[in-house]
Amino acid sequence: MAQLAIFRVLSDSSYSNVFGYSVQSEFDTNGGVMKRVVCACIIGLLVSVVGTPARADEVTDWNQTMLRAGLIAGNTPTVMSRVAALVQSAVFDAVNGINPRYTPVFVTPAGPPDASRRAAAVQAAYAILSRLYGSSPANAQQVAFDARRMVSLAAIAADESGSSIASGITWGQSVADAIWTWRSTDGFSVTAPFPDDLTLGNWRRTPNLPVSGALSAAGAGYLQFSAQTPWVMTSPMQFRPPAPPALGSAQYARDFNETKMMGAFGSAMRTPDQTTYSLFWNSASAAYLWNTLAVALIEKNNKDRARADDWSHGVRSNLLENARILASVDVAMADATIGCWDAKYTYHYWRPITAIRDTNDDGNGATSPDTSFVPLFATPGHPEYPSGHSCVSGAAAEVLAAEFGASTHFNMQSDLMIGVVRSYGSFSDALEEVKNARIFSGIHFRTATEVGTELGASVADYVLSQRFQRIN
Repeated sequence: MAQLAIFRVLSDSSYSNVFGYSVQSEFDTNGGVMKRVVCACIIGLLVSVVGTPARADEVTDWNQTMLRAGLIAGNTPTVMSRVAALVQSAVFDAVNGINPRYTPVFVTPAGPPDASRRAAAVQAAYAILSRLYGSSPANAQQVAFDARRMVSLAAIAADESGSSIASGITWGQSVADAIWTWRSTDGFSVTAPFPDDLTLGNWRRTPNLPVSGALSAAGAGYLQFSAQTPWVMTSPMQFRPPAPPALGSAQYARDFNETKMMGAFGSAMRTPDQTTYSLFWNSASAAYLWNTLAVALIEKNNKDRARADDWSHGVRSNLLENARILASVDVAMADATIGCWDAKYTYHYWRPITAIRDTNDDGNGATSPDTSFVPLFATPGHPEYPSGHSCVSGAAAEVLAAEFGASTHFNMQSDLMIGVVRSYGSFSDALEEVKNARIFSGIHFRTATEVGTELGASVADYVLSQRFQRIN
């Protein structure tokens, strides 16, 4: 039955137009074997998807496509915070814009009531990802997006009419265009190096030890995020924390000595498990770690959740709820990044490797330098205070705790540390590990992680109070 359904879709001109190309033309190519093989492979993929009884939905599928695209492109964690917010806000506003239930991120709900929410989600994600990565070398990413879109729409076509799908695609594209236009002037493309400051306590470029002694590249610290237009916050400085500890304070001495002792590359005080989780939390972007967890919690929760008003073609659907959860996580993380970078470049506090190695006189009798200090891994090329990972993790954990409960038990895995699984009894347990990981890796002081977590949580609470509000 699955094979018959697929061939019916591929031979129907209305569906070929939905997929965005003429199916027949793929076969009428002067005996072109390659095109026939490619199309045959795609048909095989379509059969596999539609013939599978248990599957994720379009929202979670395209979330994972986004994360893989970012990994392939080599996006940094800071850049991924913006990428994830772009994709997931477009998906949410597209899905929610058809018979809306919540306040939008940006686009006023105006989708046709008979439009396919599933198709709208697919097209919104596809359109944003194509703009972000479609010009990759040899167009490899775009080829993958095109195939993923084709597979997604074929699965939808098994349940919904061609007119509904076409309407959903049109609406999803319009939402993506609106989100893209809005964020195209957010200041992301305005880059500039931040000057070194050799004054005691101030940031300057750091050596990339233990990899090399070369200094971090000028301008690698994403100064533009400090003044970027927020997604929901009223300004980048809305949740700006107080200044970091004075160099002569007891708090600074405690922070200094803890990082010096626990964060050194060969620290005898750091346990093997502490080394493992320090590397774990640095192995993947925060966007990957928290989005992947969100999808896992969504899928687990959806098995038990019953919503009488979410029936779609005889199948219970959680599409909108999934879109809302992922968008709220990613928008909160994006604004937490902006708020964090505002503070970083307001205070431009020095990194531990500078404080510990390069200063003989910080004015604090309880600290002493170690010119041989090398951190567990290379120091990021931007100011220390507050901790970026703590900011975005604090935001993500706050959103997920509000959705699933603060004491939720869960596991987390990295896309690059294959086989390493971390288990937590609550979101606060995970955040404690995030904070310790930055200290035990030698790149942060304790205060920066504590303040970062608080900043992220405050941003998340504000985002949830201003967006994603139930309207009916």
